[in-house]
Parts: sequence; C-alpha cells; structure tokens
Amino acid sequence: MRKPRVTGSFWLTPGGITWGSFLLNVVLMNSKIVVGLLAHSQALVADGVHSASDFITDIAVLTGLRISRKPADGTHHYGHLRVNTLAALFVSGSLLGAAGLILYNAILSLHDHIHGQHIKAVQADIPFLLALCSVPLKEGMFRLTRYVGRKTANLSVIANAWHDRADAFASLAAATGLGGVVLGGDRWQFLDALTAIVLGAFVLVVALRIAAFAANELIDRAPGAATLATIEKALSETAGVRSFHAFRARELGGKVEMDVHVQVDPTLTVAAGHDIAREVRRRVVQADNRVVQVIVHVEPADGDASH
Repeated sequence: MRKPRVTGSFWLTPGGITWGSFLLNVVLMNSKIVVGLLAHSQALVADGVHSASDFITDIAVLTGLRISRKPADGTHHYGHLRVNTLAALFVSGSLLGAAGLILYNAILSLHDHIHGQHIKAVQADIPFLLALCSVPLKEGMFRLTRYVGRKTANLSVIANAWHDRADAFASLAAATGLGGVVLGGDRWQFLDALTAIVLGAFVLVVALRIAAFAANELIDRAPGAATLATIEKALSETAGVRSFHAFRARELGGKVEMDVHVQVDPTLTVAAGHDIAREVRRRVVQADNRVVQVIVHVEPADGDASH
C-alpha cells in the first residue's frame, strides 16, 4: 500500500485520520504485547490483541477508502461506494471477535480466582502505566476520527472511530484491574475480570450497532427523516418545478443517491427543461453534501405522472 504525501490538512481527511490511527496502533500493539508477556500480565496482552484488531481494521478502512474513490467502470456501473459498507462490516466483525476474546479471558480469569486456582504473579507497575497512558491516546483518536467520519459522511471511518473508543475502554479495564493488583495484590485481581466483562459487553453492543447500520445500507435503506425533508424542501423551492413525485433515496457508503420526477410547464423547450433539472441537482447537493447522485426525470405538468 503506497503511503500518501502528508500535508497539514491531510490528517483531517478520512485517509489521513486512518493513517494516524494505523501508526498509533502499531506502537500500542507491539508495546502492550511485549510488555504484557514480560510482566505476565494477561490483561495487558489481551489489550494488545485488541489494539492488533484496530491495526487490522485500519488496513481494511484504508483499502476501502482507496477503492471506493474509483469512478464507475465497465463492471461497476454505479461506482465503488459499497466498498465502504463492506469495510464497515469487516470492522464490525473484528469488534465482535475482540469482544468475544475479552469476555472469554475475563470469565476464565474470574473462574480461576473464585476457585482459588494458581495464577502467575503479575508485575503490574509498568503494565498499569502503559494501559493508563493508552486511554487518553485512544479516546483522542476516537474523537478526531468520529469528527472526520461525520464531516465526510463516511460510514467505515465512523465505524473505525468506535473501534478506537472500544480500545480506550479495553485499556481502561486493563488499567483498572492492574491498578487493583498494584494496590491490593493478588486478592484484588478479580477487579480486572469484572471490569473486562462489562466493557466486553459494551464492545459487543457497539459491534452489533455498526453491523446493523451497514446491513441497512446493503438493503438500500432510505436516509433519515431530516435528510428527506431537506431534499424535499430543495426540490419544492427550485424555480420552474411545479410539483414532483416518485421521489426515492437510498444510503450508499455513507452517502445518498436519489431520483425524482419533476413536473414543469409543458410549453417549455427541451433545453429549458434540462436547465431546470440541472438546477434541481445543484440545489439538492447544496442543501445536503451527502447527496452524490441526483437523477431527475422531467415531465410536463399536465402529463401522465406514471411515466
């Protein structure tokens, strides 16, 4: 994958913020796993595995962003925007896997603690500090990534932001448990497991929400009521449009595609009708920048509305 040229504004683009997340996750993944293994910290190793899942989804999102920008071609007449939807599904699947890993390890650790089974002594000081420092880093990345995702209406970037939030909470769980070990010794190790169970459930809910959003795009769900109202207002206020019908819209890769039949003065020339259709497109895109395609069918106002 070719690394893009970096500029000041690059980091606030979908590709730029994902590259930033990618580089951060490389550092956190390696440091957590190595330190966790050396310190016998199961919590930190699990946290590092979760950062590794972030690393994998960053690659998926970067690939999706690159492919989705390609124009329509002979085999993809409607472009490649659905690649973003597939990337979001991949992120969701990765989150589900991470949630399962967190829950499994936490339940197993809690079981061992309850039954008094031998657990390796954890050298918790450095793992605790590393997990604690990871929390603000990942939370900051979550907020920046979500901002860019919302600004650009990119579903896969928004999904990746929630993956960063999930990693921040996983690090918080590890820090809480390791902090308990630092303060109270082995008898407080159960705090790690209990916190991880709660946060694992949180990750699971987030993953299911992202999967639901992506699935709705795959079945051509209409945009929300506010978006539809904004588009309809732009249509009704366009000069020359007497009325409109057969208005349809769908979400696609975080963007919106739509088509509509507009009725105009039947005495207008074809050129005048074309100008009205062009103005409809301009006003709709101006009203909502998520709209990337507007197909307008022009009809005479007293014509048969079924055509």
